[in-house]
Amino acid sequence: MKSITFENFIIQAGTDASLVPTDMATTNATVKFTYKNTGTFFGIHVTADPFTLSYSQLNLAAGDLKKFYQGRSGRRTASVNVKGNKVPLYGSGPTLMAQPAGGKGGAGKVIPVPMVLRTTVRSQAYVLGALVKPRFTKEVECKVVMNPYKLNKPVSLEKACKYS
Repeated sequence: MKSITFENFIIQAGTDASLVPTDMATTNATVKFTYKNTGTFFGIHVTADPFTLSYSQLNLAAGDLKKFYQGRSGRRTASVNVKGNKVPLYGSGPTLMAQPAGGKGGAGKVIPVPMVLRTTVRSQAYVLGALVKPRFTKEVECKVVMNPYKLNKPVSLEKACKYS
């Protein structure tokens, strides 16, 4: 994983599908990652589970990687748009907002929010046609902090991710 860029993060009042009033979050981010095929004799078909961006146990946004083919001994940088539109927070909204000066009335500002980005990258090679098909999976989990004062600036994920 290379970086994540948060384009916007908005918390507003709204109602969920059952008309329960709650805070709603709208998130838009772009994740960039590099995939390297070290195989010298075969190319690899790459897919991934949806990239999910979550706060606590709430999934705030998700995005899909477009399938691609990576040729032998090649490298590619791919980007995934991770979006969430008016996701209900069910009581988590106040924990994401700072109290306004004086502590009374008015809306607070959004404070830095710790989030987790998760996905599973799957790749499959076709060696000797369809006769031999080795498969590889890599689970990725990155801890990132969304700072509302650093929107539209890439946040490095190189040291924030665990691979298994």
